[in-house]
Amino acid sequence: MKLSRRTLLKTSVAAAASVALTTVGCEPLAPEQVSIEGQPQDPGTKELLNEATDLILNAYPESTSSAGIDNGKYSRHKFELTDRSPQGQARIKTDVKAMLARLDAIDTHVLPADEALNVDVVRTVFQMSAEGFDLAYGDMALLNINWSYRNSPYAVAQNTGAFVEIPSFLDASHSLETAEDAEAYLSRMKAYSEQLEGEAERTRIEGSQGVILPDFLMEKTLGQLRDARARSPEEWGIVTSFESRTQKLGNGFAEKAKMLAAQNIGPAIDRQIEVLEALAPRATSDAGVWAKPDGDKYYDWALQAGTTTTMSADEVHQMGLDQLASLHGRMDPILSSLGYTQGSIGERMSALGKDTRYHFSPGDKGRQEIMAFIEETLVEIRALMPKAFATLVPGFLEVTRIAPEVEAGAPGAYGGAGSIDGKQPGHFWINLRTPDLHTKFNLKDLTYHEAIPGHVWQGEYTFKQPLIRSLLAFNAYSEGWALYAEQLADELGVYESSPVGRLGYMQSLAFRACRLVVDTGLHAKRWTREEANTWFVENNGSNPIEVRGEVDRYCAWPGQACGYKVGHAAINQLREKAKAALGDKFDFRQFNDAIVLGGAVPMTVLGRVVDDFISRAKDA
Repeated sequence: MKLSRRTLLKTSVAAAASVALTTVGCEPLAPEQVSIEGQPQDPGTKELLNEATDLILNAYPESTSSAGIDNGKYSRHKFELTDRSPQGQARIKTDVKAMLARLDAIDTHVLPADEALNVDVVRTVFQMSAEGFDLAYGDMALLNINWSYRNSPYAVAQNTGAFVEIPSFLDASHSLETAEDAEAYLSRMKAYSEQLEGEAERTRIEGSQGVILPDFLMEKTLGQLRDARARSPEEWGIVTSFESRTQKLGNGFAEKAKMLAAQNIGPAIDRQIEVLEALAPRATSDAGVWAKPDGDKYYDWALQAGTTTTMSADEVHQMGLDQLASLHGRMDPILSSLGYTQGSIGERMSALGKDTRYHFSPGDKGRQEIMAFIEETLVEIRALMPKAFATLVPGFLEVTRIAPEVEAGAPGAYGGAGSIDGKQPGHFWINLRTPDLHTKFNLKDLTYHEAIPGHVWQGEYTFKQPLIRSLLAFNAYSEGWALYAEQLADELGVYESSPVGRLGYMQSLAFRACRLVVDTGLHAKRWTREEANTWFVENNGSNPIEVRGEVDRYCAWPGQACGYKVGHAAINQLREKAKAALGDKFDFRQFNDAIVLGGAVPMTVLGRVVDDFISRAKDA
């Protein structure tokens, strides 16, 4: 069975009458709009933010394609990829620090509130990026629209690096309508091979400093690379996708792609294998970054970057334990009502997960069932969006299977919005390596998180921001919103006749509370991989297959998993603040609009967005 990689779910929702909300509560800004509250933006500030935009796009040219702006002044970027070599990363670091110094020189107190907010948001991400580049090793991705959610102490891992990122990027974001588009793709294939070589060199250098993948991640990463080399380059997704999408263009493009795969990409993968194999005998089973040079310092930064707060590892750990206990208290009566009365919450959820009534069929039949289930869920939730938002977006979406060659190291799913110009859809990537990864009581909730009203839906609101704000993302904001999106679905009544579905939703929240405990446990409290797996399964009743992949992900992306529940808690705290301040004037839909139309911001800034919403609502 061949699953469609382009199952488009394009149903557009007619936009409701625009509500009076800005970046922090007025009328939404169109991309690159430069007037704020009727006043011209200061030319110096405008020009500096434009230069910061160009810096990001020069450093990370993939972002132009993901945003749908790889034309006009940015057309050359369609032929380029990020320079992942040691020298390329050093150049980006130098540019980031120079821009930060200029941003620091701006006195935001004399700027209009919206303009000051824009500067503060941009300055924050440049500051965090500069601090990340100052660390002695790792892959700093905060400024990259495609992979800003993850930072890693490793240039190459099972879920980090060009091998797992670029083929899916090219398939999803690089349009192929003209011969020039095809030539640009071929140019990027060559650049991809250079990225692989550059990462191999960084891995070699950092390995000599003692920064080596844990043995279990080394095995998984090498397995993925070797599996690719065991197949003919003509069978790789980067080639087959290109071939099928350029048939109408002719000119022997497919043959050129096959040649590049065999002569450039294949040897570059061999180079990564060679470097990793040389380091493998020195790999240990230590799972946390604490075991690396200055590992505690690295984790302090990674935790701050992942949560955009100043919370310590101990505070995050305790927050996870407290929230897990609270959620278990809510799950207990529902489980009892379904006849699950004996054992801990984790044990009872494990028993529920084994109930075959909630399983999909094995093999390809189950994969087809999962895709159909997701489509039905999207149809249902789209119809409810006008009840949650006064300002609607299209929710342009494609559901896509994660490429089989990287499924083993990939999460259960991930998602993101499409392009600013509306030509490229957002994506909900689903891992189908086995249908057992998903159940009928948790797949709805996963769809809300990744697609609507989660990542795809929220991401489309950023298109109303000035361009640089559309390019910047903050892990705690976007993942906090995605959990809040799950909550919205529950509040809209999707589980009224399905208590088991509500359990799936609450288990998802508990899953993210567990992440706070496990991530800090691995990296700050020196837990082993096995301790993390066992604690997670026993306390949340999660699928052991899923948990193993999750824990390995945390080992490669320290701090990232903590952003979810920290961000979710912050949004709810601010909602309660707005309710208390506004009383009868509180409007559920307009509060939700304020959060998404305010754009991606650090948690330290989100309070200002809500304060402005409260002020405007009081004056209305």
